[in-house]
Order: sequence, then structure tokens, then C-alpha cells
Amino acid sequence: MSAAFDPSVWTGRRDLGERGDTARLFERIRAYDEASASAAGAPVLIGFACDEGVRRNQGRVGAAHAPRALRRALAGLPAHRLTQCFDAGDIACAGEDLEGAQAALSEHVERVLAAGGRPVVLGGGHEVAWGTYGGLRGWLDARAQPAGDAAARAPRLLVVNFDAHFDLRTTRPGNSGTPFDQIARDCGARGVALTYACFGISELANTTALFERANEIGAHYALDLDMQERHLSERLLELDRLIAAADDIYLTIDLDVLPAGAAPGVSAPAALGVPPAVVEAMVMRVRASAKLRVADIAEYNPEYDQDSRTARAAARLVYRLL
Repeated sequence: MSAAFDPSVWTGRRDLGERGDTARLFERIRAYDEASASAAGAPVLIGFACDEGVRRNQGRVGAAHAPRALRRALAGLPAHRLTQCFDAGDIACAGEDLEGAQAALSEHVERVLAAGGRPVVLGGGHEVAWGTYGGLRGWLDARAQPAGDAAARAPRLLVVNFDAHFDLRTTRPGNSGTPFDQIARDCGARGVALTYACFGISELANTTALFERANEIGAHYALDLDMQERHLSERLLELDRLIAAADDIYLTIDLDVLPAGAAPGVSAPAALGVPPAVVEAMVMRVRASAKLRVADIAEYNPEYDQDSRTARAAARLVYRLL
């Protein structure tokens, strides 16, 4: 099920009596139109109102309400250099039909990419990743070199995940803990070169089996202990090497990578977590690479958000992607 652009959520303060540019994001947002968005390669927000994957994964449900709450947190931010941004509405999960919602999201993401837009998906549980990837994969396949071109080299895909969890569970049906195993298996079946890089892994939030699965697929990962502010320079160099070796990047942010104090409104709050400044610096490095094709943000649960701390942290990261 899909819902169209809702202008009622995009409201905020107007500083009409002040000097200079006082525009805020709600004054720049427009309903998504393929022709307009493609002209400037503009960012396009897509909501994924779903937490069926979280329910299947035995987590705290409530993330289905995240897209609307995130838009509200974004609305009042100063626009600064952002001249336009589009909102393509929401994909919602009907009952327990997670797979149908993911397929619908894939279609929307692929269409935005094909039109020249830059999709930024607002989840939803981390099951959003399988849907986002599906849209990216469809677009990459459509632009692939013609069969038989000897000079063609298969593009190298880098998936950068900021997350306390690997989300490499091998059980099915899919849920919020399986998307990167699904992606790895899909790439393997297609013969696509994949690098899965996960920053912020908590040793105490992942079983030995998950570490073994990460090693099986050659995942690159950094523990939360090695993602503190004193480690930032080293992590940025690490990230630069990964970016240099890639052709296309999919960036996904699970808000449970942040400390519980900064992000209490998630399914599984982090006991340690990665400081927001570290995550933001690395996100900005990916954004600046010119290789980022699509991004999403996951696991925001407004029902458990104290003083809108998580919404504010999430809005800041989304803003950097716009």
C-alpha cells in the first residue's frame, strides 16, 4: 500500500520579520515529480512505514510510525544551500505482507533512480534494506553494459552499514535481522562483486554464528570499541580505501548504532554505541564520494523516544544526505 505526499506534515516556523535568508526545509519540499526531480538530481524522500520485520525478529514494534515523525523533525531545519527537495510519500506494509511492501519499495527506488533523483528512504525497521537494495539492483542491472562486451567490468558494489548488529541472520522468512544476508546471497547468485562494510558492531549484540557468517562473506567491520572519537581519523582512512575500490555505494544507517542517550527511540538501545559526531563525519565522507546512489535510515521508534532525542539525531543525519 502506498500513500501520496502529505503537505500537512511539512510545517514550521517562519521568520518573516528577520533579515536575510530564513528559509527552512518545509519551505523547500515539494511533492515528487519525476520531470522536476531529474532536472537537478534532487534528493527524493520515500517513507517505508513498516515494522513487520522487527516483529518477526522479536523486537520492539513501533518503527512503522517513523517516516511521519522524521519528516516533522526535518521540517523546521534551516534550508541553507538546499534549494529543492522532493517527497514521494510512503510505502506501507499491509498486515504481515512484508515481502509485498519490500517489492513496492524496490519499485519506487528504481523509478526515482531511473528519473535521475537521489532516493533517501525513511524507515521503518531495518528490513527496509532489502527493499532499498532491490531498487538499486534493478537500476544497476538496467544500466549494465551490453552482454558480450569484453571490455566491460562488473561494477563493484559497496554497502556501508552503520549498525550495532550485522543483520546477517540466515533464517527465513526475511526480517529486520536478515537483509544483508539476503543481499550477499543475491549478489553471489548474480556473480556481483560485493563489499559489505559494517561500522559500530557490538560484540555483545551479535552471536559467534553472526561473526562467522560475516567472515564467510568477507565482510569488513569495525567494533563499537574502535569507533570512538579518538579513532575517527583511522576509520576515515579505512572508509576512503573502501570507497576507492567501489563503483556504487548504498549507505544504510541503523539508529541503534548511536548511544542510548542519543538514540533511546530504537528497537534495541545501545549500551555503548558510536558517538553521533563520528557517524556524521563518516556519513559526510560517503556523501562526498560522488558514488553514493541510495541511502536509508532505519529503526527509529517514536514510541520510545524521550524528548525527541532520536528524531533530532536522525534528522541531522538525513539532512547531511540531502
